[in-house]
Amino acid sequence: MILNILIRPAQTKDVKFIRELIDLYSLQKRLLTKETVTLFESVQEFTVAEIDGRVIGCGALHVMWEDLAEVRTVAVLEEYRGKGIGKLILEDIVKRARLVGARRLFCLTFETEFFGRNGFKVIEGAPVDPEVYAQLLLSYDEGVAEFLELESVKPNTLGNTRMLRVI
Repeated sequence: MILNILIRPAQTKDVKFIRELIDLYSLQKRLLTKETVTLFESVQEFTVAEIDGRVIGCGALHVMWEDLAEVRTVAVLEEYRGKGIGKLILEDIVKRARLVGARRLFCLTFETEFFGRNGFKVIEGAPVDPEVYAQLLLSYDEGVAEFLELESVKPNTLGNTRMLRVI
């Protein structure tokens, strides 16, 4: 573990780095790409990891419903992977999820080992009541469509895995 790491809420100035990290890992098919405008619109959802003023990782919390949120875009620079930084980012996201009232965290990931080590389990189907399912169908958010396993997004999942954690 690196001792001088700071985990903090992202700021608009961090979007450039988040964009670069997403671009790097989307080329490797480890993250799905996002538009830059979407990153600015959701900057308040992001947590970043910083060492000596340099942002080295990120992750986001996106609320989907009363007790349900999604962990998005957890990524750490390659040179810092395996040092516990992703876990620190995820722990901050879990803490924030609890603060807003979410009790279940969903993720759509290629990194099943990482999320599995951190309490996530592979799921099939949408673990929500039919009434909530009907409401979620009204969302324009692609992550919600992925959570619901809608046919319209299945060709875009690239083989990633749907996982859930109760917190």
